[in-house]
Amino acid sequence: MTRSGHEYLEALRDGREIWLDGERIKDVTTHPAFRATAASFAGLYDLAHDSPHTPLLVQGGVHRAYAVPRSYEDLVARRRAYKVWAEAGYGFLGRTPDYMASGAAGFAALPGVFTTDGFDGAANALAYHRRLAEGDLHCAFTLTDPASGQGEDDLTVRVVAERDDGIVVRGAKTIGTGAVFADEILVGTIEPLAPEHTARALSFSIRADTPGLRLISRTSYEAGARSVFDQPLSARYDENDAMLVCEDVFVPWERVLTYRDVDATAAMWWRTPAYLNFVHQSATRFWTKLEFLTGLAILVARSNGTDGVPAVTQAIGRLLGMVAQAKAFVLAAEASWEPVDEGRGGVRPGQEISFAQRIMAGELYPRAVQDIKLLAGGAIIQQPASGRDLLHPELGPLVHRYFRTPGHPAEDRLKLLKLAWDALGSEFAGRHEQYERFYQGAPHVYLTMQTWAGAADDCTSLAQACLDGYDLGTTR
Repeated sequence: MTRSGHEYLEALRDGREIWLDGERIKDVTTHPAFRATAASFAGLYDLAHDSPHTPLLVQGGVHRAYAVPRSYEDLVARRRAYKVWAEAGYGFLGRTPDYMASGAAGFAALPGVFTTDGFDGAANALAYHRRLAEGDLHCAFTLTDPASGQGEDDLTVRVVAERDDGIVVRGAKTIGTGAVFADEILVGTIEPLAPEHTARALSFSIRADTPGLRLISRTSYEAGARSVFDQPLSARYDENDAMLVCEDVFVPWERVLTYRDVDATAAMWWRTPAYLNFVHQSATRFWTKLEFLTGLAILVARSNGTDGVPAVTQAIGRLLGMVAQAKAFVLAAEASWEPVDEGRGGVRPGQEISFAQRIMAGELYPRAVQDIKLLAGGAIIQQPASGRDLLHPELGPLVHRYFRTPGHPAEDRLKLLKLAWDALGSEFAGRHEQYERFYQGAPHVYLTMQTWAGAADDCTSLAQACLDGYDLGTTR
């Protein structure tokens, strides 16, 4: 059964070791750097647990993202569930619980990938999927290695001891997005490893309160927000990114998915539907985020009184075209679905379109932000420092008088402009622009992958057919 938001928050009070600004955080549900975002995640659970959206979000007693899709219709139903949660955070919560839930469903669709000569993790992968689904857990992951050497001082997570009941790991992983808010954290690697790196070729999932596990948080934008009025996105939707540090952490065998196998550790993402499921979820969220930003641009143009200017109208048309592009990639990936394991593992979104979405999103988001900044102009810079200025007995009348525009009282206009700045120009906004560029991998990785996932042969065949259709002797 799905959890309520209250049950989710209670589960976070488990003594996990989180560090921020030299302070160990005792409770993320009450600390001012995390509590509002934790409440936003709890709100998602409430939407699934008991709301008018429950029938759309829940299938067979578990969140729909955990279901292995068996048809095109199942993919559409899953996307509609993704959309509900994406809209709840306006696209700014990237790693909501349905993200890794869809990945776990990908593992369950093709568990044979986890069976190797040296270690059989198939049963563990199925148990992992079942544990997350039945517990309605929020699982994050961290797959990126820190800069490291190649000797005994290697910094990345690796096996340092093997026991009858499990393994001991040491080292770090970076960019654990949402990890401080998760019940479990999957640790692994998505990049290809060299054959000799078997000590690092492993993946496992552990509880966030596991002894020896530390999470070192980046700056909290939520903590820096003065109020919801002044920073409405930073104050509520800062999903955080943390470095995971393992200091001789014990991992039971039943929580190990791949072990000392370079090929299986990569194949769990690329041969199962897990990664394509990620793209399906994130592409739906990206589409939603562009909808929000474009709506914001239209409201700002109206507030500035420029929405009738031809150049502004054209710019808004361009933004609406970007929204349509983002939507088209989602629908096309679903329509080009492919069978998994000849249908035994259900279906997955089309790989070629899904991979192409990564290119589109990374290139489109900075352009959209830049276009909206141009529409907003200097108005988003010149704002009172705080919404409290509106209430000041001496300053308030001046603010109300000089910050209004026809049909837009000062309070309404400043509320809009502060939202626009938080989405476009704040430190929170800067993190999101970088996130959209790189969270699906570096360009040199996904552009290279597109060359073998795309229809290169079809393209060259068509061009070659034209060349073959004439020679020096051909007449008109």
